Amino acid sequence: MDHYLSINEVLGPLWWVIPVAILIGLIKSPWFKGFFGEALVKAAARIRLSAETYKPIHNVTLPTLDGSTQIDHIFVSRFGIFVVETKNMKGWIFGDEYQAQWTQKIYRKSFRFQNPLRQNYKHVKTLESALDVPSAVIHSIVVFTGSAKLKTRMPKSITRGGGYVNYIKSFQEVVLSETEVEEAFMKIQAGRLAPTRETHRTHVAQLKTRSDPNAHRKCPKCGSSMVLRTSKRGKNAGNQFWGCSGYPECRVVQEVG
Repeated sequence: MDHYLSINEVLGPLWWVIPVAILIGLIKSPWFKGFFGEALVKAAARIRLSAETYKPIHNVTLPTLDGSTQIDHIFVSRFGIFVVETKNMKGWIFGDEYQAQWTQKIYRKSFRFQNPLRQNYKHVKTLESALDVPSAVIHSIVVFTGSAKLKTRMPKSITRGGGYVNYIKSFQEVVLSETEVEEAFMKIQAGRLAPTRETHRTHVAQLKTRSDPNAHRKCPKCGSSMVLRTSKRGKNAGNQFWGCSGYPECRVVQEVG
């Protein structure tokens, strides 16, 4: 009994250690950091963008020929349609709008990742096709959250934190009527896949398949096999892509990743 009491006296005051350790682990997890970054972007919109003027739609998954594409945030307004891609990252970020791969540097380690402007380009083109609107009224925006610092000159559409709101507000020319805004908003809502866990799991599985060089895939247009190829000329020289084996009769290409 005395032995039990002595242990209880020592451990009793430390009951809070385990819950705190679990909480710290959760806060440091990639899931929480991504969730927190998305929450900050939404909060900036709620505070600084009128929901009546800029109609928000979050976490939109749209069907595509090769599966689906997921868009973090869309704002539909008379001043244009804004497609926002968020990146929760840390370290120094190097790149420009024409490079296929950007670099993230954390201390002495460097990591390559897809140019987020190119990633968002697919989102923009998918939305453009779904809405049947001119490309000039759809604007691509990339928002870095977290502690990342942009170390090279970036276009104005690349922002940090709530800075993306300033970029959206810089568009003052009315390009869509109220009716067109409402129609676009309703089309997106009607065309999106249900925002469920199953939709997310399916989309993630498709992303893994696209980036797997050993995965067998078919051309969405003609049904022939897709082949992993490498660009030999131009600004994309050295970059890999999926090309239809039926080339030149079929010229379908897909990005890797």
